[in-house]
Amino acid sequence: MESLREGVWNAELIDPSGSRRAKPRRIGLTMVIDKGLGRTAFRDMIETAGDYIDIIKLGFGTSALYSHELLREKITLCKQHRITVMPGGTFLEIAVLKGLVPEYLDTVTRLGFDGIEVSDGTIDMPKEVRHELIEHGAALGLKVFTEYGKKAWGSKLETEALIQTIQDDLKYGSEFVTIEGRESGKGVGIYDEQGKCMGGIIEDVLAQLPDPHVVLWEAPLKTQQAELINRLGPETNLGNIAPDDVLSLEALRRGLRADTINGLIRKAGK
Repeated sequence: MESLREGVWNAELIDPSGSRRAKPRRIGLTMVIDKGLGRTAFRDMIETAGDYIDIIKLGFGTSALYSHELLREKITLCKQHRITVMPGGTFLEIAVLKGLVPEYLDTVTRLGFDGIEVSDGTIDMPKEVRHELIEHGAALGLKVFTEYGKKAWGSKLETEALIQTIQDDLKYGSEFVTIEGRESGKGVGIYDEQGKCMGGIIEDVLAQLPDPHVVLWEAPLKTQQAELINRLGPETNLGNIAPDDVLSLEALRRGLRADTINGLIRKAGK
């Protein structure tokens, strides 16, 4: 697809930042949250923006509410476009509460999901259980994404605990650690009640990690996406992106919007 676009537009106009990589990639990831798209809307999203989507999460427990046919169709379409697809972490938390983790993982693999999210945003989960879930998912050949942070309003990050969690999760087989931001992007994680990034928390965390790209920041709001890109660069991993915002986020990453154009083009030496 990129080569087709280059046949129309000069490459430097397609990506003024000069930074974007083609899929499959491990940095500059975009994770989309699907909260209930129908067949046509889902297909339209993939056909329009599939090149810019790396992961699709079927939010919370919505995977259980689709018809088998539609669920399999979504999963198949993702695989055809090299997009990792997974159920939301809350669904696994419910399986933990119900004592149905083996059945959950069996169904996940049988349906063809190629990723899972391990989180404890709504329940208390011992570290041992979290680590077992990560190991089990990885052993099944699934890409494991873990999540740090509680979903409750006012929940803040504890930097030391976050660093330790990231290190432990990676050791047990997680590929990426997502920082909770919810769908609202307000009053949780790195965001204050107005949805603004707080202080130097982000830099404090990344300074203590050997690889900053193991972190995926949930950033549902455009202002958050722009700030994180301006602070951390266009190849920072971003999640909880609404389906309608995929192209606008990609434009931010490339310096094709006013919010990032000056910084990214200057960094690219243009």
